[in-house]
Amino acid sequence: MTTGTKSPDGVVTAGNADTEVNAREPLAELYRDLRTSPHGLAGREAARRLIVYGANELTRHTGRRWPSELLSQFTQPLAILLAVAAGLAWAGGTPALAIAVVAVILLNAGFAFVQEMQAEHAVDALAAFLPATAWVVRDGVRAEIPARDLVPGDVLIVVEGGRVSADARIIDGDVTVDLSALTGESVPADRSAGPTVVTGSLLDAHDLVFSGTTCTGGEATTVVTRTGMHTELGRIAALSQRGAAQPSPLETQVRRATWIIAVVAVTVGVAFLPVGVWAGLGWSAAISFSIGLIVANVPEGLLPIITLALAVGVRELARKGAVVKRLSAVETLGSTTVICTDKTGTLTENRMTVTRMWLPGAEIDATGRADDRRAVILAAAAAACTSAHPPTDVEPAGSGDPTELALLRLAAHQDAAVQPALRDANRLAIFHFDAHLKRMTSVDDTAAGVAVHTKGAPETVLPCCTGLDEPTRRDLQQTIDRYAAGGLRVIAVAHRVLAAGEIAPVRRDDAETGLTLLGLVAMVDPARAGVADAVASAHRAGIRIHVITGDYGPTAAAIAHQVGIGRTAGRTVTGDDLDRLSDADLDHLVAGDDEIVFARASPEAKLRICEALRACGNIVAMTGDGVNDAPALRHADIGVAMGRSGTDVAREAATMVLTDDNFATIVTAVDAGRRVFANVRKFVLYIFAHAVPEVVPFLIFALSGGAIPLPLTVLQILAIDLGTETLPALALGREPAEPGLMDRPPRSRRTGVIDRKLLLRAWLLLGGVSALLVMGGYLYTLTRAGWHPGDPTGPGTALHQAYLQATTITFAGIVACQIGTAFAARTDRAALFTIGVFSNRLLLWGILFELVFTAAVIYTPWLQHIFGTTALNAAQLAVIVPFPFIVWGVDEAARRVARRR
Repeated sequence: MTTGTKSPDGVVTAGNADTEVNAREPLAELYRDLRTSPHGLAGREAARRLIVYGANELTRHTGRRWPSELLSQFTQPLAILLAVAAGLAWAGGTPALAIAVVAVILLNAGFAFVQEMQAEHAVDALAAFLPATAWVVRDGVRAEIPARDLVPGDVLIVVEGGRVSADARIIDGDVTVDLSALTGESVPADRSAGPTVVTGSLLDAHDLVFSGTTCTGGEATTVVTRTGMHTELGRIAALSQRGAAQPSPLETQVRRATWIIAVVAVTVGVAFLPVGVWAGLGWSAAISFSIGLIVANVPEGLLPIITLALAVGVRELARKGAVVKRLSAVETLGSTTVICTDKTGTLTENRMTVTRMWLPGAEIDATGRADDRRAVILAAAAAACTSAHPPTDVEPAGSGDPTELALLRLAAHQDAAVQPALRDANRLAIFHFDAHLKRMTSVDDTAAGVAVHTKGAPETVLPCCTGLDEPTRRDLQQTIDRYAAGGLRVIAVAHRVLAAGEIAPVRRDDAETGLTLLGLVAMVDPARAGVADAVASAHRAGIRIHVITGDYGPTAAAIAHQVGIGRTAGRTVTGDDLDRLSDADLDHLVAGDDEIVFARASPEAKLRICEALRACGNIVAMTGDGVNDAPALRHADIGVAMGRSGTDVAREAATMVLTDDNFATIVTAVDAGRRVFANVRKFVLYIFAHAVPEVVPFLIFALSGGAIPLPLTVLQILAIDLGTETLPALALGREPAEPGLMDRPPRSRRTGVIDRKLLLRAWLLLGGVSALLVMGGYLYTLTRAGWHPGDPTGPGTALHQAYLQATTITFAGIVACQIGTAFAARTDRAALFTIGVFSNRLLLWGILFELVFTAAVIYTPWLQHIFGTTALNAAQLAVIVPFPFIVWGVDEAARRVARRR
């Protein structure tokens, strides 16, 4: 297999590592270095090179190994901890408990595995840009071969309508190529055999074509210089695969929390094992006791509930136009500190609209009908010099360059509509738009005679015009500068009517001379409705926004300022400026508070900006739509692809796809992410609060040396953790956002879901009150039956029925406290009445299920046998009825004190 590298000047080292090929060197030297000729390679030589260089295809560095990923789910700390508990339960002679714990392990692993089974197909999507076959010259004969068999030195024929199969140098002919897959630019580029000086990217070279691009016009003979992963497309594929996906903040914090929980559970279980033996328990009872402590400390439902809550967030975002491909990305969105966005189609509508027309001595608002006849002539001339087609029933969006579509709409608006069929039929000659000349010219048969129509950048059209005096030139320059400062794209339009009998020009130089300037046309791609409000919302949330675009700097900066980006000391950095910055300088540039417009950005530039922002501790959301955006989308914390205008490659590399291509949807997703994080904290608080009333009964049992019988069984704990608490916890994940959520700065990446404040509220306040109530109900039930510490309560004793009732009171009391905790957890600081006691209907349904499930466990005979419960009478139920109100009331009072402070 070969290796290959490319230096910035286009020198490629490939094949046997001793051959250097410069794609820009003179053709004679290029033929020599590639050991080829205009007649192509011999068949046997091509076959040999195929072995040396490898197939012309994109390869994936690594594949997914789902068995190992599935097995990794069983090495998580909670899974290991529960497996130890299951083993101890089986060894201790309680197989039912062991089976129940194993079921919990399988449930958690299944949820996590399904969550992570989002395959990466970026390279597969890139491969779709390569055609199946290609036309080459082999043994001096033109032949069609599989594109994967192309090798450096092959003479490749590029034809109109086909995809380019490899990076190549044009040796004859000229073509128009759509480079948008690589550059993001929608304007087609002309390519011909004549070499030009290139100081920037090789993509600007006038005599090079690149793998994966499309020939939209013309035909050319080329010599292949690079194939497979050594092409520009292959380089992007390699960038898209580089590096492993980073865990989201939530994944990191949950993993840290689970290790803490595991250490605490094991420490408590091991520490109290000798305590139980010392207190007079047998080893079997002490082991069962330790298992109970471990199970009570482990929130078995935490991971599946988090997964399901994130899945709910994904569905909500999908309804709002954001399809999230990885569940944890929902929470990452809420942590976003920087959004890097494209301009065209994201901040703007991607629909050019003419707004102003300049005529000698006059300026006209193009949004209305012009009274000046010269405006009609200007609009008709501009529309004549186009090749686009307006919208039809078959193509509702039309086809062609957006600028030309805008000129066609302008002509129709000024009653000078051009019919494409008639326009093409009357066309005598056309000189397509040239990226270097920056103008286009057509020679047309009109009612006034044969006319030359030219349109393009003012600085290239004006030198072709005559009759412009100095005051007019000054007025023109001032107008052009004013339009550009306003974010308008300016096009100059000129014409020349040939005299009777004059032969229509067939050379471009003859056509583009002696023109008369008709005027200027200024157009804008207007900002999307709602983007300015979304930008303001992002700023209130403390999020910075950078614009990274392939467009012209001043135009991009003007649009950015219109929507509110760069509100402080915004600046524009071009691609050339960025290339001159070292990594340290770039880190310093993005570390400030400025919002920057990065213009003419290359794929590497996007990737560098992303990595610099992340190196500064930012959580980055990066938008993109083209193949060239795939590496940056892959490496950002949140890659955001465009659903309408984006390529398959971008959509596969991204974490989130916008179905409406709207920047405002990103901010909506950030809002949803913050709400998801807040709600995760709510149900973590809800789950953790029950660890205390579940653990305290075991501690009292051990510390009393068995004098106080065990108030709760392990299976009752599992019934609570996996049965009664699951639906209310999920309902808390659907809570609406508290007021002011988007007015807070982004939280730090180090801010955990579980922090000191949450633990104090869960364990000391809610858990402590619940434990006091539950143990009070347990001891009250036993003492009313005549029990004294140390009295036997086992099967066959006089107090056994009272003991079953007391443990059932403990079980039902914890469930009752859960209800109070659920209402308390709905708000962090605000009073419950401000959001409505009954506003979360899902929570009400969850509580109803909780009550039905608890009643089934208490009153169904076969469930009584499994869980060790018994039926309660009305008086006993009356003991636990106040529990929810007491738990919620104490927490409400504490929050009220906190608000006053």
